[in-house]
Amino acid sequence: MLLHYFSCHRARFLRILSLIVAGLVAQVSTPRANAQDTPLLSGGVGFFTNTPGGNTTYYPILEPLAAVPLGQHLLVESRAALLETYSPSQSGYDHSHFIGLSYLQGDYVGSSHLTVVAGSYLLPFGTYNERLSPIWIGNFEDGPLIQSLGLLSTGIGLGGELRGNAIARRKYSIDYTTWFSARSGNSQFNAERSFGGRSSLYLPDQRLEAGLSYDRSLQDTQENFYGAHVWWEPKDTNFRLRSEFARGHHAQGYWIEADYRASAFGGPDSFLGRFEPLFRMQQTFRRDTIVSDGLPLVNTQRADLGLDYNLPHNTRILTSYSRQFSSSGNENIWETGIVYRFLFPAWRGK
Repeated sequence: MLLHYFSCHRARFLRILSLIVAGLVAQVSTPRANAQDTPLLSGGVGFFTNTPGGNTTYYPILEPLAAVPLGQHLLVESRAALLETYSPSQSGYDHSHFIGLSYLQGDYVGSSHLTVVAGSYLLPFGTYNERLSPIWIGNFEDGPLIQSLGLLSTGIGLGGELRGNAIARRKYSIDYTTWFSARSGNSQFNAERSFGGRSSLYLPDQRLEAGLSYDRSLQDTQENFYGAHVWWEPKDTNFRLRSEFARGHHAQGYWIEADYRASAFGGPDSFLGRFEPLFRMQQTFRRDTIVSDGLPLVNTQRADLGLDYNLPHNTRILTSYSRQFSSSGNENIWETGIVYRFLFPAWRGK
């Protein structure tokens, strides 16, 4: 299916790929590059199914990522998405496809206190968009119900960011991110005019992080969005707790996710140690029904139960069952998938 897709959209794919590898070509002229200066090619490839209410949708996806260092202080990074979807219809199955860049940015690392980012970047509102959206990282196949809240229409900013550690101590550290995005109607780099920021407090002894986010939409109807998150990974355990709250003018909601890698039963590479049970609880609440912000138009509750299996060679099997409750109707959602994470240098460093 992916080969058929590439053959139909080869020209567009090559144009996008050329943006990702442009920095690689520049690096070829520096054969004495150190290992830490070698460009990395990474990403994930997966095949997923989604069955809400008894109708199954199939979609293979490829997400390549390139990280190209240009000296000690410059880094060019980009991620693309190549997706095909087969969804049920009255005549059988409808087929659609998508190809595009998730982001394309340049980073200037001045110090641990300041990194300047320019280009097309993932909006750093909350945690899911930046940290958990890659298919090889997230525990569940789909994102939380409030995933789009605070990310405007695309989840992408076009402009600049400032980020780094404001304070770094042995007992705690505080990081910050602030951004400004311009308006763009380009099909590849579509973005809305906005500004905002995020700040987090991290306690290394407790392995606890808590943070706040803010986003101000400056396009059309101006709106404010507020967010908060808490992540906790207790020391010497394989338990992780992640949570997030977001509030907009029209809706608000939260999600709480817990997972446990069963490494205590024979180690992480044993048959039982590769299992990873998951649970996520989420709710959305309507403040009005004027605009959806990507959230359900009625108050919704959803419980997700998952069981992932971590195979060797960076391969994972994802399975989950969800029960969704709302005044518009209750439904069961079954999801399965398999994901392979790849990572290798563009060439051998010296």
